[in-house]
Amino acid sequence: MILSDLHLGKAGHFRKSGIGIPQTIFREDMQRLASQIQYFKPKTLLVVGDLFHSTENKEHELFLKWRKDFSSVSCLLVKGNHDILPAAWYQSAGIEVHQEGLTIGDFSFTHDIESAKFNSEKYYFTGHIHPGIIMNGLGKQTLRFPCFYFGKEFAVLPAFGKFTGTHPIKPRPGEHVFALIEEKVMKIQ
Repeated sequence: MILSDLHLGKAGHFRKSGIGIPQTIFREDMQRLASQIQYFKPKTLLVVGDLFHSTENKEHELFLKWRKDFSSVSCLLVKGNHDILPAAWYQSAGIEVHQEGLTIGDFSFTHDIESAKFNSEKYYFTGHIHPGIIMNGLGKQTLRFPCFYFGKEFAVLPAFGKFTGTHPIKPRPGEHVFALIEEKVMKIQ
């Protein structure tokens, strides 16, 4: 299973700074991840960056307990700009860390395509920008949804964490976009 940008610990990071963000955000993300693992039964969880958001906080401790429940699933992390925990912490959590990127067969995995050492013979899976698509209605209303973006050379995965926001993308002809709308994946382009 490949995903990106969980930003675990982000709500806790805000709470430590005195901003009242409910811990239910973290619990919902972890429950959704557990449900996906139970449904799809992957052998490996591959995170293309920003598994965590900041320095260690109470949510990281809860993640360690969660990780023990899913210790049979190997966890690979291609480090993102927010993955700043010490190497020993990742090791104790059973997470195999890849600093620059990871290549498996015809696919390469990196957090930020802009900083990747690009190889045109590989197709890239990336994250970082939290892609979203804006849909306009007839009454001048707009709705924004996280999305999967598939270009000719790379794909950008939506942020898995709910407390992340989205960055609007503008797909070009020949590119594909799949929006996440109410627990469903819908082809937009």
